[in-house]
Amino acid sequence: MKLELRGITKRFGSLVANDHIDLVVQPGEIHALLGENGAGKSTLMNVLYGLYQAEEGEILLDDVVQRFRGPGDAMAAGIGMVHQHFMLIPVFTVAENVMLGHENTKTLGALDLNAARKHVRDVAQRFGFEVDPDALVGDLPVGVQQRVEIIKALSRDAKVLVFDEPTAVLTPQETDELMGIMRQLRDEGTSIVFITHKLREVREVADRITVVRLGKIVGEAEPTASNGELASLMVGRAVELTVVKDAPKAAASGGLTVRNLRVVTADGTVVVDDVDLDVRPGEILAVAGVQGNGQTELVEAIVGLAEGVTGTVDLDGADLVGKSVRAILDAGVGFVPEDRKEDGLVGGFSVAENLILDRSSDSAFVSGGTIKRAALTAFARDRIAEYDIRTQSASTPVGTLSGGNQQKVVIAREMSRPLKLFVAAQPTRGVDVGSIEFIHKQIVAARDAGVPVIVVSTELDEIAALGDRIAVMYRGGIVGIVPGNTPREVLGLMMAGEQPAEETA
Repeated sequence: MKLELRGITKRFGSLVANDHIDLVVQPGEIHALLGENGAGKSTLMNVLYGLYQAEEGEILLDDVVQRFRGPGDAMAAGIGMVHQHFMLIPVFTVAENVMLGHENTKTLGALDLNAARKHVRDVAQRFGFEVDPDALVGDLPVGVQQRVEIIKALSRDAKVLVFDEPTAVLTPQETDELMGIMRQLRDEGTSIVFITHKLREVREVADRITVVRLGKIVGEAEPTASNGELASLMVGRAVELTVVKDAPKAAASGGLTVRNLRVVTADGTVVVDDVDLDVRPGEILAVAGVQGNGQTELVEAIVGLAEGVTGTVDLDGADLVGKSVRAILDAGVGFVPEDRKEDGLVGGFSVAENLILDRSSDSAFVSGGTIKRAALTAFARDRIAEYDIRTQSASTPVGTLSGGNQQKVVIAREMSRPLKLFVAAQPTRGVDVGSIEFIHKQIVAARDAGVPVIVVSTELDEIAALGDRIAVMYRGGIVGIVPGNTPREVLGLMMAGEQPAEETA
């Protein structure tokens, strides 16, 4: 099916999110829509999907003008969408989520859950997913939840399929699997719009690339274009794609010392198994591993979010185990959680309010239980400018921002106070190249200021670029700790459980 957008314009108040955008996607084509966070990519696709109504422009399918009053109309016309922020109901099972809105019924209107389960299994088997139809979505890791979103879209035989930042929560292996699925769908004739800001993915899978900046199409490129050329089109300037840093000047003592750390879940499962780590002031320890091998629980144990923790987490002579999250944050620990939407932000609060979530008792912003609005507004405006947070104002609800701009709010909050330890889980997940450059510089600057830094990432390029030393986790334990310049191939084998030939870090 051929998709054509003509002159699409969408405004939010004085903000022009889409400015007379023209786009054509041919049948059996993967068309990448590349751009910074807040460039208008997701807004454009939400117009296509019927979630937003454009002020101007037309949508055509096979040269026929469409009128979508909502997502139901779009789906009926053959359009499917995998959303950046999951459209799932946590208390429903996988099968219930997939059948929602397209319910199979038996006699007397009873839901045919067996048919829904079979349908989930059939689609999952077709594309190599391992998903339990009866699992509660709220209990699934974010990577598996993304698979459920994909199954939802694929289960309805969409002729035009939109993937909105689909790899933001996937591991490198899962991303490669998704690339294969997209190619398979393309070869079967499906038209695919792939929204992303990840240059490697675009060059690997796209047939054509359209670049959007500040709501306008600024150019088209072939997949053979260099990363530098694509990044410059996205940002409007030359972008430094490699991390520039001096050799670390780590202190001989102090910082963070973790010994015999274990985390055992309520059902007796050991998810962190006897971990020892040292992170000295002035160095970055990067933690690598396939998602689900204990990295999340390790971070949660350090910042006080995990239960069933034994061992010691010593920060400058004080043991953090058993302390509240508030006490740990007040001790100078900055924390960027891996899931900003669930754990990093309050969507209904303003950008300004989210920038002081962990400083609610700070006299600079609060007096007698009342927020000092002028001080908060001035602080928020400075952070918005410094971190290039794309928002209409400091009072805008943070939940209305793009995913990358939400991440910038979290980073800005955590790095805008004195720190004794900075822990960042997936710090650039869902963030564009320009913002990645800035965040990486901030992390290196924290290291150079003498802060011990832990970075957990499933992106091996990020691990290799930032880590002065790299700890690799597998099944809850540390396989080994190696120098930051260790080749990707070696790290990949370690992530599969293989011991390094010689541990030199």
